[in-house]
Amino acid sequence: MEAKIGVIGGSGLYQIEGLEDIEEFYPDTPWGKPSDAITVGTLEGQRVAFLPRHGKGHRFNPTDLPVRANIYAFKMLGVEWIISISAVGSLREEIAPLDLVIPDQIFDRTSLRPRTYFGDNLGIVAHVTFADPFCNTLRDILYEAASQTGARKVYNKGTYVCMEGPLFSSRAESNFYRKMDCDIIGMTALPEAKLAREAEIHYAVVACSTDYDCWHEGEESVTIEMVINNLTQNVGRAKQIIRLAIPKIAELIQAGCGCDNALENAIMTDRSKIPASSIAKLGLLVNKYL
Repeated sequence: MEAKIGVIGGSGLYQIEGLEDIEEFYPDTPWGKPSDAITVGTLEGQRVAFLPRHGKGHRFNPTDLPVRANIYAFKMLGVEWIISISAVGSLREEIAPLDLVIPDQIFDRTSLRPRTYFGDNLGIVAHVTFADPFCNTLRDILYEAASQTGARKVYNKGTYVCMEGPLFSSRAESNFYRKMDCDIIGMTALPEAKLAREAEIHYAVVACSTDYDCWHEGEESVTIEMVINNLTQNVGRAKQIIRLAIPKIAELIQAGCGCDNALENAIMTDRSKIPASSIAKLGLLVNKYL
């Protein structure tokens, strides 16, 4: 079983219609089970792996997501490109609910999540470049696809602030993020983006604006009902984007960018000092360099 393209569905996106020749992959990884079984099927002529981020039935809150297992399971399938669909709140007047953003930067406000594969005192240290947290090659493809969906507005850049959750922001927090020049706010792009970079997978986000968080005095403060209602409307566009993007990604399967070799010069530890057990645990990520 193999797929080069992966899709992570956010709140409201729990399946993709039209997948053919379906198989399911629900492996044990060194970091446990992924959020749910990964559905592998053919879409637009390509094998695609789909994972509902929160599990079918929305069982995991953002803090408890088994993200290391999710990304590693994609790596086990041979996934090289991940499209992440994410619900976000808008921190800008011009980014209205139902608009789409392909962010180019991220600001980490999480505090309770494992952020790396190179933690847990494994005896191997890697410092991976993260200046551009999303793959710009994939971002360009997603922006082009999103622009063809009929969305009111699609933005090809923006800073995504990732908060811990599961509660939404206070007004003070929301206004603070606005002063920090952040554009959208969500709960799930981290540590996904960091782990995908360590796994040398091209990763980018389609951020679907559902609300104005709670900073906007002229709008109702965000509620889960509002998020789900607007996200449901955005799900159709997200599925369009996936279909449009897949053939474009397929054309670049063999193309390289910095994502492909993110670990090449990042491992700092003397190879002779790395425990064999750690090499075994991180094998898919590090073997080609050790």
